[in-house]
Amino acid sequence: MEKSSFKPFIPADKIMPEITPVSITLGIILAVLFGAANAYLGLRVGMTVSASIPAAVLSMGIIRIIMKRDSILENNMVQTIGSAGESLAAGAIFTLPALFMWASESDAVHKPSFWVIAIISLCAAILGLIFMVPLRSALIVEEHGVLPFPEGTACAEVLLAGEEGGEKSKIVFSGLGISAVYKFIADGIKLFPSEIDWSIKSFGTGFGMDVLPALASVGYICGKKISAYMMAGGVIGWFVAIPLIYFFGDSSILPPASAPVSELGAWGIWSSYIRYIGAGAVATGGIISLIKSLPTIIKTFNKAIRGFGHKEAVEERTNRDLPSLFLLILAAVIVLTIWILPAIPVGILGALIIVVFGFFFATVSSRMVGLVGSSNNPVSGMAIATLIIATALLKGTGHTGVAGMTSAI
Repeated sequence: MEKSSFKPFIPADKIMPEITPVSITLGIILAVLFGAANAYLGLRVGMTVSASIPAAVLSMGIIRIIMKRDSILENNMVQTIGSAGESLAAGAIFTLPALFMWASESDAVHKPSFWVIAIISLCAAILGLIFMVPLRSALIVEEHGVLPFPEGTACAEVLLAGEEGGEKSKIVFSGLGISAVYKFIADGIKLFPSEIDWSIKSFGTGFGMDVLPALASVGYICGKKISAYMMAGGVIGWFVAIPLIYFFGDSSILPPASAPVSELGAWGIWSSYIRYIGAGAVATGGIISLIKSLPTIIKTFNKAIRGFGHKEAVEERTNRDLPSLFLLILAAVIVLTIWILPAIPVGILGALIIVVFGFFFATVSSRMVGLVGSSNNPVSGMAIATLIIATALLKGTGHTGVAGMTSAI
């Protein structure tokens, strides 16, 4: 058969070279590894670090250097799947540990099984993906150049470095090696501590830091301006808010704390008051961010609705979204699943709350990632803000006690 007369079974515009057994398998392996690593890091220091960059580095090393495959699309798919593990870990570790704590304190609460955690995470992940389809166009495509997406930009540079090879890839792997050596010296043989802090007793506060390569690299990637935002929040919290509460609270017992302010100490004041103040600030910033994004989001949804039943003529295969009707049906299925499954004891009201807050915080989180990066995204703050509002709604409808607490989580 002549080459010119051969017609492939799959049309050329339908071939997806990024979805291969290599990219899917390697992506799943990295998702498990980085999910576990970020679960540990999040439970230890209260924040997770974006896995997209290290996943891109490892993918580049394995696919390009070891397997001798030359495909930036495969590398991108691997880092996308790999970073999903970190995202799911962040969602789980800031909420589900509460159930384990309650179970250790009371026989009325049962520890969630592996399958319960898996079902909850799966429903959350699918809802997040559904919301991200229109938000991709609204916040990534439409606002390209407006939002810096620091870690996304760094990840793209890593992938390009792998394609170009040479000095750029050497720099990437040098950073990987230096960080590994530092981590081994600090936490392996414990030559010096990776966590240091000092107390200022006269002001009821203190200061300290986690000396970790991951956190230092996040600051470098995000840049001076965004790092300064994060630093300013810490300074205001520890050198303004905590001393004010310490001096003016004195021997008073202010809810939610159950002990006098003078007995709480810096970390007690932080856990009882400062993180709730931070959650309120995050919620306020989120509302402002959502209002700013509404025109773009509405325009995107209108475009999607007008596209029902019409085949979009998009030149680039990689710029096509899933059909809007399919997304709506999938969202309805997830809502019904959340409502029906006894493993998720929320009822129809809870299912609707999940969808509303899911969309709200998917929008806020997407914009925050665009501004300060995934590692600096205040996931725990948004979770606290959601809990405050959700528990008020649930209590108002009669969902109280252990059942109400479990539903809120």
